[in-house]
Order: sequence, then structure tokens, then C-alpha cells
Amino acid sequence: MSTFKAPKGTYDLIPPASAAYLAVREAIAAPLRNSGYGYIETPGFENVELFARGVGESTDIVTKEMYAFETKGGDRLALRPEGTASVLRAALEANLHKAGNLPVKLWYSGSYYRYERPQKGRYRHFSQVGAEAIGAEDPALDAELIILADQAYRSLGLRNFRILLNSLGDRECRPVYRAALQDFLRGLDLDEDTLRRAELNPLRVLDDKRPDVQKQLGDAPLLRDYLCDACKAYHEEVRELITAAGVSFEDDPKLVRGLDYYTRTTFEFVHDGLGSQSAVGGGGRYDGLSEMIGGPALPSVGWALGVDRTVLALEAEGVELQLPAATSVFAVPLGEEARRVLFATVTELRKQGVAADFGYGHKGLKAAMKAANRSGARYALVLGERDLAEGVVQLKDMESGEQQAVGVDTIVAELVKRLG
Repeated sequence: MSTFKAPKGTYDLIPPASAAYLAVREAIAAPLRNSGYGYIETPGFENVELFARGVGESTDIVTKEMYAFETKGGDRLALRPEGTASVLRAALEANLHKAGNLPVKLWYSGSYYRYERPQKGRYRHFSQVGAEAIGAEDPALDAELIILADQAYRSLGLRNFRILLNSLGDRECRPVYRAALQDFLRGLDLDEDTLRRAELNPLRVLDDKRPDVQKQLGDAPLLRDYLCDACKAYHEEVRELITAAGVSFEDDPKLVRGLDYYTRTTFEFVHDGLGSQSAVGGGGRYDGLSEMIGGPALPSVGWALGVDRTVLALEAEGVELQLPAATSVFAVPLGEEARRVLFATVTELRKQGVAADFGYGHKGLKAAMKAANRSGARYALVLGERDLAEGVVQLKDMESGEQQAVGVDTIVAELVKRLG
């Protein structure tokens, strides 16, 4: 037995359970690929300052949760704790915003890292699929992304999730609200760390999950009461477009999300079957982030959906994904000549798009048939010396148990037809 284990707060994806994670990633990505989003992949680590500026120096992610380190060359790097800042950095570096029509629409999939207290649904290494629409200020883009995420979840069979929606205002109206909220928070019985956070970014206090803090926030001023006319009109159009698409949502005036870069539209997907870690994904508009990291003004919107938590949500609802068989045909050779013939057959089946596996290791018939059963294959091919002499292979239906002799030269075509 190995003396090494996966680091605390991480996990290994192992078959057959890993097939569900792949299916979730594919289901989330499918609507994006169908809507003009191109795939982007960024490094697993970036300059620390990218996240300090973009995510926000007052956030828990930057102050407590980032895996930061110094290289031998003296560079300060961090494992990426989220995807948006990296994707926007890559788009700016490649001048994608200058290459043609805006918005630049990108999607990504990858691993992210935060040093948090491990618990079910919250890991130090986790997987997300995300989407970003960069360079356009349009309520239709905000609505599009919310609709595409809803479509992805429903295609998986999820039903018991809710969409929470709010507006965080913009540079004109949010400072007024910020001042009012700070005045309110200064009158509460809060610890020093929370009071310090209230001075840096008071909206983050609204996101505090501790019951003793939430109990005091009942009469906190609401941002919706401070929105300027432009933000009100923008938010109303987002709501109307989502409603017209048949997507249900709940207005949540206290929803702020955990990152500093959000402006105007913000939303969260929650699933009540997950306990305290109920958020399965979320996002919003971040019109000032490009300028924060040294780029031009590029109003943008995006989201990230957690693959890990989506799998947990599916389990909570008892949804069983219809996964393609890992193996459709399992070949059982009996003898050296049979090995050569069946190996060529398996190779041809794979070329024809049939998932096929082979009885490696010179197993006997009994052991090889057990392996065929464990593989989940629909059909087994058994070839022995007598079959070779007659030019046939035994085709066994693993579900019905029926077996028939089929010509070696025609078995590939027969299986392609059956598995069609």
C-alpha cells in the first residue's frame, strides 16, 4: 500500500465515478459552444498581483485563501483561486478585444485552489466550468449567460435549484450606498476584523455567513433602494429577458457575491439539497475589472459553475446520468493466433467508433469472461482454435446470454450495425 495520500482537502477522480464529472463538464460546455463561445485555457498559476487587484485585497480569497509562493527567480505567484481574472488577463495579452467584433466570448474548464477548511462541497482543489463575455455592456449578454447556465443544469436533469438575482449598481450609485451601509455597520456589535472589513468593503459584510452577524443585518439598507435610474433600467431589462425565456429566478436584494469586481448584475445558482455549501455556481457583470488590471475599459460579464457541487446536487436529487458505456465490446482470445486476430478486430472496431477492450494478460476463459462482465460490455467476442479453423468468432450478448457464430470477416460490420 502506498505511503502517500492526496493532500488534505483534495480528491482523486477515479473510474467509474469520474465519468459523471466528465459528463457534467460536457453538459455545461455544450450550450456555450452552441452560442459563439470559444475555448480558452490559462496557466494554473499567475502573478499574485493579478488576483490582489482583480479579486480584491479585502476579500478572504486574497487575505486568507490563496496559495502564494515565491519562485527561485523572485517572482511572486499564486495558484489561481478563480478563473475570471486569468481569462481577462489572457484576452488582454493576446489583444483579442482588438481582433474583431465585441464581445469576445470565451469558455474554460479547469482546477482552482483555495486554502479553506475542508468540508463536503468545499475543497482546497476544485473544478469549474466558466464563461466570460468581454467588451460589451448589454443586458442581453447578462441574460444570455444566465439562460445558458439554466439550460445546462436542466439538460443534466437538475430541477431543485434556484437562481438568485440582484444588482450591485455602478460607479455612480454604489458609493452613495456604500456610505449608508458603513454608517449602519458602525452601529453594530461586530468584531474588529469585521469592522475593518466594513471600512474596506462593506458589501462583503452582507456576505458574512455567521448567524450572529446575519442576525444584526436585518435592518441593513438595501442597494436596490440606492440604484440610479440607469442601473434600475438595466436590471429591469435583464429581468424581463430572463422571464421571457421562461427562466425562473428570485430577487435577492442582499446577494453580493464574494469578489470585489462585480458591478450591476450579480446572480447565484443555489441548491437546497447541499446544506451549508448551497451555491453551485454564480457570476455577474464586472465592468471595471479590465481597468483594475491595467487594461482599457471593457465592460464584461461571466459566470463559473462548480463541477464538484453540481455532481453533489445530482446525487441529492437522485439523478442518474445516462452515461455512454465505457466498453461496448470485450474480446476474449484463447490462444496465440486468436490473440492476433482479435487484437486486429478490436483495433478496427475502435476505428469505427465502437468502444472495445481486450482480454490482456493471457487469461483463461473463466477469468477472461469475468473481466468481460466487469467491463460492462454489451457483447463479448470469444475466439478459440476450433473457431479459427471454421473462420468464425463466437458473439455473446452479455444481457440475454445468447451466443452465435459470426464470420471473422463480417464481425466488425455486424457489431457496428447492432450498436448503431
